[in-house]
Amino acid sequence: MAASQCISRLGAWEGYEIESDEDVSRSGLSWCVIRLRSVRSARHCCSGCGEWVAAVHDLQERRVRDLPIFGIPIELIVPRVRVFCPRCGPKLEQLSWLEPYARVTVRLADSVARLCKLMSIRHVSQFYGLAWTTVKRIDKRHLERELGPVDVEGVRVIAMDEFAIHKGHRYATVIVEPYRKRVLWLGLGRGRADVRPFFELLGTEGRAALQAVAMDMNAGYALEVQAQCPNAEIVYDLFHVVAKYGRQVVDRVRVDEANRLRHDKPARKLVKSARWLLARNPENVTRPEDQIRLRELLAANKALFTVYVMKDDLKALWDYRHSGYAERFWKQWHHRAMRSRIEPLKAFARSLKNYLPGILSHCRWPLGTNLLEGINNKIKVIKRMAYGYRDEEYFFLKIRAAFPGDRR
Repeated sequence: MAASQCISRLGAWEGYEIESDEDVSRSGLSWCVIRLRSVRSARHCCSGCGEWVAAVHDLQERRVRDLPIFGIPIELIVPRVRVFCPRCGPKLEQLSWLEPYARVTVRLADSVARLCKLMSIRHVSQFYGLAWTTVKRIDKRHLERELGPVDVEGVRVIAMDEFAIHKGHRYATVIVEPYRKRVLWLGLGRGRADVRPFFELLGTEGRAALQAVAMDMNAGYALEVQAQCPNAEIVYDLFHVVAKYGRQVVDRVRVDEANRLRHDKPARKLVKSARWLLARNPENVTRPEDQIRLRELLAANKALFTVYVMKDDLKALWDYRHSGYAERFWKQWHHRAMRSRIEPLKAFARSLKNYLPGILSHCRWPLGTNLLEGINNKIKVIKRMAYGYRDEEYFFLKIRAAFPGDRR
């Protein structure tokens, strides 16, 4: 068998065979340029309707990139046939290995898309010697075909959270199906109007069937869920409540105590430098020197000791699975907070009382946004790989591809 025939079979250029080949030097690299010729003389398949057509409208050469062979870049010169279809008019011939108007073969596009799952666009473009825009366009088209439209059929429980998309406090909202770990929807913004398109996507029956929504204490999310899904219970998760407690109570008390101790510089320095020590859970304070510092700090400062202990007690509220017991525990905690004489703690207890129904819903729906926090971390990795995304639609496709969900 001749070498050209062997390469033709390996190339699998259906409907074409090698006419000639030559070595070309470009930018210090040796390229193999292969000229193909069509072996179909009778009929060609219309790319519009798939019918076989005999009439040829015109013939035009096109240069196309293919996968490298033995590390040598390959360029094909393909005489593209345009048929005159009675049904569709002038249309390119349909080929299994080359899409209409494409400048790369199907197998090269598939290889680029596979690498884009592991590498940044810049690295893939350097690896294959393709333009950055070409690689991005290939990957985006592949993701659109692979993912398709979002399937919201049968969704009964969701979790929603916000994440930073750009600098300057620009945010987006991600909505997931927690039981299947599947990203359902992403949209710009974090207000009521911004998340409304998702509920419109659910439809009337889907909104009525929704049973529970886990979220942070975002008033816009809660109002929109109440308006759109009257049967859904709002579930406030532990992570965001405790984080808010840390900002509004622990940090405020720490700053107030540091200001009170401004004439005692050693004690003031100890309090001021203890922010992250107080934010950690006791079981996560493992270094002996940190454990000693924490004990000394709490022993020397009654206000910090009180808010630190009250934070741990508040977390126990999410351990209950019976709403009656949980409500009784809450009343005891609220009573202690109001008698503490610590204004930030009292203000937080008063504000948290308004969110109590959503906290007690956790007894019936033990959901949280901890999965969303993991997704947000993955989003940061995806964003860092690309040094940010200007095409938000493409960015959202990458996130959906990273969390396709567990199969049932």
